[in-house]
Amino acid sequence: MSTSEGAPALAMTGSTGWLGGLVARGLEELRVAQRLLVRDLARAPQLEGATVLQSTYGDSTANAEALDGVSTLFMVSAAEHEKRLEEHRAFIDAAAGAGVEHIVYVSFFGAAPDATFTLARDHFATEEHIKASGMAWTFLRDNLYLEFTEAMVGPDGVIRGPAGDGRAAVVSHEDIARVAVAVLAEPARHAGESYSLTGPEALTLSEAARVLTEVRGREVRFQDETVEEAYRSREVYGAPDWQVEAWVSTYLAIKAGELDGVTDDIERVTGRRPLSLRDYLAASQSSSS
Repeated sequence: MSTSEGAPALAMTGSTGWLGGLVARGLEELRVAQRLLVRDLARAPQLEGATVLQSTYGDSTANAEALDGVSTLFMVSAAEHEKRLEEHRAFIDAAAGAGVEHIVYVSFFGAAPDATFTLARDHFATEEHIKASGMAWTFLRDNLYLEFTEAMVGPDGVIRGPAGDGRAAVVSHEDIARVAVAVLAEPARHAGESYSLTGPEALTLSEAARVLTEVRGREVRFQDETVEEAYRSREVYGAPDWQVEAWVSTYLAIKAGELDGVTDDIERVTGRRPLSLRDYLAASQSSSS
């Protein structure tokens, strides 16, 4: 593993992913030096002022070295798997042990111990572990990713799930990244804050399907499922039970109203109105034509 000696005091996880990559590039534009902690050195983005170190959430020994000298840590949640919460706790403990002063954690909208969306419970438990660590913290509680809306559409043009008429205030990676960059540029100003990050409107999946139809020019519709139908229709993927439960509970959280509610947190932090689903689709349509 590369040495952390002389590395920047701001450390970033997730820079090889979509959201973390946007944040890392946003910090590069501001000429903020950063330490990129990645699982695979070959996949690390090549950024000016960045030092790259190998790190995985579950490797406490490696993390003690990788986090040495870090004052602020941007923590994107680990890839979804059964032991993700254990890895989060180990990584947080390593950060506290290494002397990290402030963690900026990408959490989930409405994270709670009894959240309908199963993974939101893990996010809440991670938040609580960070709070108990003694480090300063800032939580970015993202609603459903706006970009995920289109991924919900099946090959037949149908969005299926037990969401009923519930609403979700979907939010773009770009807007979340802009908030993260603003927070990481001046972390002390945001210590102790939980930002609920949403788009400018809360949509039902039927409304989202209409927007997709109008902008993309192909018919998309929403089909409400029962819980039993939802589990049955996802059996074909052969995913483990906990993963299927997470998928289905996403829709159930929408139905329960737990992803409803628009906030002005993005505009307050960045000074810019967040993208709507229609804005995003129209912009991506223009760039690809």
